[in-house]
Amino acid sequence: MKKTLVLFAHPYFEHSTTNVRLLECYEGMDNVTLRDLYEDYPDFHIQPFRERKRIVEYERIIFHFPIIWFGLPPLLKLWIDEVFDMRWISENGLNILSGKDAIIITSVGGRENNYSLEGKYKSQAEDLLTGLKISLDVNNIDLKKIHIIYNADNLNDAELDRHCEELSQILKTE
Repeated sequence: MKKTLVLFAHPYFEHSTTNVRLLECYEGMDNVTLRDLYEDYPDFHIQPFRERKRIVEYERIIFHFPIIWFGLPPLLKLWIDEVFDMRWISENGLNILSGKDAIIITSVGGRENNYSLEGKYKSQAEDLLTGLKISLDVNNIDLKKIHIIYNADNLNDAELDRHCEELSQILKTE
């Protein structure tokens, strides 16, 4: 398995049974390091140099978060703004992030049929990730997979087990 950094960002983590369960899936996995951005930066004072130094050591970055009010959690958006600095990327004409890959694991509270052009929100959930997808592309990071968990507020134990197994398979195969 590739050396993987999981960047987890959930401002209301204590209220999320789905994400609590999914984080347990990372435990005991070889070459996986979990970082909780809300735990690391409760004051929202990102340390870009430290973060840049950290991500260089990994082959894969997993962005794991809930979609909040149709977008990224505020701290994850700030992390992207601070860490993916264009001047840093182009130092000496090199992009040291080239060749890394990424996976997006995200959850939404609504049902899948709400996230369609005909549905309640008139938009697909993946469309709400456009800024992150472009940020990865600009940095030559290969987005391998987007895994969206719908109806996250209402999943039972069997459904959570299934999602955990899917997450394990994604990490093993991608």
